Amino acid sequence: MKIEPLPNTTDLARLLKRYFYSFLINQRRLSKHTIDAYRHTFRLFLPYVAAQQNKGVSVLKVIDIDAPVVISFLQYLEEVRGNKVQTRNARLTAIRSFLRYVGSETPELLADIQPVLAIPEKRTNRFAFEYLTKPEMDVVLNTPNLTTWFGRRDHALLLTLYNTGARVSEIVNLQIKDVDLRRQHAIHLYGKGRKERIVPLWQHTVDELNQWLTGSQKLPSSPLFPNVHGEALTRFGIKQRLDCAVTAASKSCSSLKGRKITPHSLRHTTAMHLLQSGVDLTVIALWLGHEKLETTHQYMEADIEMKRKALAKLPPIETDQNLPLEVVTDELLVFLENL
Repeated sequence: MKIEPLPNTTDLARLLKRYFYSFLINQRRLSKHTIDAYRHTFRLFLPYVAAQQNKGVSVLKVIDIDAPVVISFLQYLEEVRGNKVQTRNARLTAIRSFLRYVGSETPELLADIQPVLAIPEKRTNRFAFEYLTKPEMDVVLNTPNLTTWFGRRDHALLLTLYNTGARVSEIVNLQIKDVDLRRQHAIHLYGKGRKERIVPLWQHTVDELNQWLTGSQKLPSSPLFPNVHGEALTRFGIKQRLDCAVTAASKSCSSLKGRKITPHSLRHTTAMHLLQSGVDLTVIALWLGHEKLETTHQYMEADIEMKRKALAKLPPIETDQNLPLEVVTDELLVFLENL
């Protein structure tokens, strides 16, 4: 791909092209999903800046991207477009990434860029994630009709999701050659940042995948879980098959009714069941492909049964009911007390 020369260091259009072509694609080799997310950010951001500056997008300069306009854009995302804080922070990350690149290419603009780089991410509330209990998961797995091609595929698909804790994007990209059912009894997954990891398979999963692939005349490069046309199931397709299984399972398992279960919920389910079985957090982190152990630690925090057991081991707290409560009289302390 031809990269145009950069005669004008304040020309935003040329800098942005070099950022995507030379830096993100050629140097960092980021995934298509990341490139698409960054591209969409600037498809939203540049028209907004142009409108604020009352000029065309094609004539924007780097100095037009100042802290006030970025903050205004972030507020626009939340208040007008209704985006969540996580989306707002992701857009800010993309903008800051570009400006860091600009700073490395044009150091004379660092003073203009620094106020934008100093904009902090907004803190988000940590919500309890959705996961299934072991009985609930069993009901979902037993829902597909194994006498049909679709049922055998869906059962193998759901079982693989549960066994591996894979991201839906990793399942979408799985090919027959990525499954070793003879020697390793494992699946090769390709996750974020093109990182490869090998996840062991339970014997039951091996047996089911063997049955699913028996008699298959597909090439090693064929998708492991195809649709009726032989193409790989999409993210939407996997979500739709899971929805069907959960809806059917809710008829015999009332606790599933009204629940929003996604493929990522099965990833959480895998992690929680491994943790409850006594598997170490570091092993779970490797299993799920987490870069940071802190990400995996959320499952320890979410397990209410483990918290109850820990609480039961603590001695009762002794309090003296006769101690008088301290009376706050200082004006500043009263302010802080009532804040």
